[in-house]
Amino acid sequence: MTGTLTWQLLRDLKTAEFTEAGDKWHEVSDRSDSDRVRVDRAMSAKLRETQESESAEAALGRLQRLSRNFQYLHTECGLVRTALNGLASDLAEPQNQLKQALADAAALNFTVHEDGSVSYPAAEVEDLTGAKKEAPGSKVQGSSRLPLEPPGLGSQGQSPLYPGYSGFKPLNPNAAKAQDVADRVARAVRSAQETDARYAKTLSGLKAEKGLDVTEATLKDVSRDTSDVRSTAGMYLGEGVPEDKSPAERKKWWDGLTDEQRQEYLEIAPDLVGGLDGIPAVSRDEANRNYLPILIDDLARRGGDDAETKLDALHMIQDKLNEPSRPPMFLLGIGDEGNGRAIVSYGNPDTSKNVSAYVPGLSTKLNDEFVKDTMKRAQDTAIGAQRVDPSSASIIWLGYDAPQNVDVMTRGDAQRGAPAYNQFMAGLSATNENHDPHVTAIGHSYGSLTVGTAAKQSGGIPGVDDVILLGSPGVDAQKATELGVGKDHVFVGAADNDPVTHLPSKDEAALGWVLGGPVGVAVGRDLFDIGNDDVYFGKDPASEAFGAQRFLVDDGPRMIRDGGGFDAHSQYFTPEKDQVSADNIATIVAGHPENIVREKHR
Repeated sequence: MTGTLTWQLLRDLKTAEFTEAGDKWHEVSDRSDSDRVRVDRAMSAKLRETQESESAEAALGRLQRLSRNFQYLHTECGLVRTALNGLASDLAEPQNQLKQALADAAALNFTVHEDGSVSYPAAEVEDLTGAKKEAPGSKVQGSSRLPLEPPGLGSQGQSPLYPGYSGFKPLNPNAAKAQDVADRVARAVRSAQETDARYAKTLSGLKAEKGLDVTEATLKDVSRDTSDVRSTAGMYLGEGVPEDKSPAERKKWWDGLTDEQRQEYLEIAPDLVGGLDGIPAVSRDEANRNYLPILIDDLARRGGDDAETKLDALHMIQDKLNEPSRPPMFLLGIGDEGNGRAIVSYGNPDTSKNVSAYVPGLSTKLNDEFVKDTMKRAQDTAIGAQRVDPSSASIIWLGYDAPQNVDVMTRGDAQRGAPAYNQFMAGLSATNENHDPHVTAIGHSYGSLTVGTAAKQSGGIPGVDDVILLGSPGVDAQKATELGVGKDHVFVGAADNDPVTHLPSKDEAALGWVLGGPVGVAVGRDLFDIGNDDVYFGKDPASEAFGAQRFLVDDGPRMIRDGGGFDAHSQYFTPEKDQVSADNIATIVAGHPENIVREKHR
């Protein structure tokens, strides 16, 4: 819009014209994207396959430039579309407020003037004696500010009805109503003017750089434009997101959007849907890939050791996403909350019949070790499971803050993480395309306590058939049957030289654990006749008393004698270090637990 926005213009405004214009920009955006795909797949790819010459290389360079130009058109036209849709949405509310105020004025026989002032008619009032007097009509000017005191009283507290007393003045009872109407008109116009100015500034910035090539400066311009549109249309985009709904309801909401609406979220506001459980994996992956460079830029500006640690990890994840991966990677969540968040699936969890979600534990955070080691555990599990059943996917779920050392290891982090894990698993159930997928929850180290806590919540872990506990310090349960899937479906891997699986119960804490290690605890248990089945968080999952299915793992190096430290705690998933354990995990994940190699209980 141009010029001064009056209440008449706001009343007569046809917001549908903005959305219709947005549809036209959407058509251009879609056509540009189709043209880019055709250039990349049909023209460039064919040229690479059939031609090897300097002229062919030159032609490829020009085609690449054309592809970038189409991509630029696709993005910028999409931004215009979103801005126009947002403008229409944000103007609808003040327009409705104005129309309601005008309707109230008409019902009261008030006149709304061109400048927004409101005239009201005379009215009869009674004085204290009951005599009728006429209070004259008048005109009031509206204010766009919210009232700070109730209408009807003058600045000195004068009576609105009885003029016969010193300091009082008569007031037509219509005055307050007229003032209310005038103020509502003024506020509606003021709100619409602010919205109009905000969008005008954003839309005026959506201009192409001069020249025929998409340069680095152009790409920065695209990033800046995207940020501006997101900032301006944020309310329009955010209003529709069902954050407080169940994953199944979110899936229904997402499926009900048009392709255009889904693209708006994926391209303009990826952070609003990238971590939303119930959104399909392919869409979450696209959203999070779009959000990743924004998050990287934000952390780079923030600075500090914590930001630097997360920044290094994010760059490493970005590099992995840009490389071919087997199985393919899906980025289901990313964030800088707490110690960092990252959810990565190897294989598509929506199309796979077998899906596992692994919760890491003690000392895990978003750093280089997470990317190099922890993510690899999920990838190794997916590769192993696909050998048993190709329709398998494995997820690493860092959706909570794990304790960073034994000294601060309490139930609190698990209790906070368990609801988030269950929400995520409910999302997998909502989006998986198979009739009855086989789902496995895996908890390693402190992550096993998180899984155990999730399993003990009302209804258990949504959709889960099997539970695997690895290197567990206990799961806050006395028996496997407490985990909701039946003891025959709870599987435990516990290396004898894994110190975390021998962490003493609180009754044993004074027995010299730090000095003696697992052997010292065992001696102490014998000396003081303390039960051998209790560990830090309840009954030892590897014990006969717990009643789970224990499978064979390599015992690993001893903590002190072999200088292994915590090495035995970290090799359950790794075929190069513990092939039998990795194979057992993969076999369970792929839905064939009957083929595992078993081990006696402790």
